[in-house]
Amino acid sequence: MVHAKVRKYAAVCAGAALASFAIPFVAESPAYAEDAAVAATTAAPIATIVKQAGDNPRFPVYLVHSPSMNRDVGLQVIRAADTSVPRPTLYLLNGAGGGEDNATWSAQTDLAQFFADKNVNVVIPVGGKFSYYTDWKNDDPVLGRNMWTTFLTKELPPLVNQTLSTNGENAIAGISMAGGSALALAESAPGLYKSVGSFSGCAETSTPIGREYVKMVVETRGHANTDNLWGPVGDPAWVANDPVVNAEKLRGTTLYISSGTGIPGVHDTASDPRFKSGDELALVNQVVLGGLIESAANGCTQRLAARLKELNIPATFDFRKTGSHSWGYWQDDLHNAWPTIAASLGVK
Repeated sequence: MVHAKVRKYAAVCAGAALASFAIPFVAESPAYAEDAAVAATTAAPIATIVKQAGDNPRFPVYLVHSPSMNRDVGLQVIRAADTSVPRPTLYLLNGAGGGEDNATWSAQTDLAQFFADKNVNVVIPVGGKFSYYTDWKNDDPVLGRNMWTTFLTKELPPLVNQTLSTNGENAIAGISMAGGSALALAESAPGLYKSVGSFSGCAETSTPIGREYVKMVVETRGHANTDNLWGPVGDPAWVANDPVVNAEKLRGTTLYISSGTGIPGVHDTASDPRFKSGDELALVNQVVLGGLIESAANGCTQRLAARLKELNIPATFDFRKTGSHSWGYWQDDLHNAWPTIAASLGVK
């Protein structure tokens, strides 16, 4: 029998676009000093390092201050295998939890092992849960101030380039909530990223389905108010932040985009190492809820593919025949996308 909590989530998700996989919510109420509208129209200063930690020089951890949000943001970093010459940077975004839980690239994938021999710097921001990694119109009583587009495209790159001695070439990839966000960030800063990877994301925000997907993440899971995000329904900001509507801005960017059907696949079994022995509820949750979510993400991705084809913008799409909304497939996606991303950055 499916657990009551899973049935409840499935019932909500079945009638609308779905958000990213179940992640615990932790309230946060940081203090903020500036008005968001002013910050959005003011030239962004560079972020600054508040603290550095980590004993291994290949895996430093930084705490950096974002002027636009007036908050400190963690950065998990993997240095390039060979730093004798400047190397490019891959920004990796976590899903709806923003890396503030255990549903992260570092905890759920073979990230460190995979990039051990690769000449690219990997930078993973820790923060931004339920934010869509975008600039919000207003501060939110629950999620506070969110100016992630400003932080990720204006404040952070100069600091990363300086601190890691990069060559200034960048790529970005994200999963679930951050899959669409990665595309939107590339559209907001043309030329900043050579390539974008979007895994199991829904790139729509202004369609009825797209809005419900956003509300599921921001309101149902994040307990925040989407009016503070892009305004009420009908506000032009919902269209301005829709990667599908603004797909023309992706022209010239290398794209790798993937999604599954939601039908149980190779990682949706009790033998997957991510499941603890006897944890049947987690498996049921992934198969039922994760299957519904991935099915919805797949529909969004199919429509994105049609839009890019209409505009004659090349992109690599991997429409998996099976697979739920879960980490086993996102690890596979990263591995499969790497040759495309690496080629755009000029590395192997």
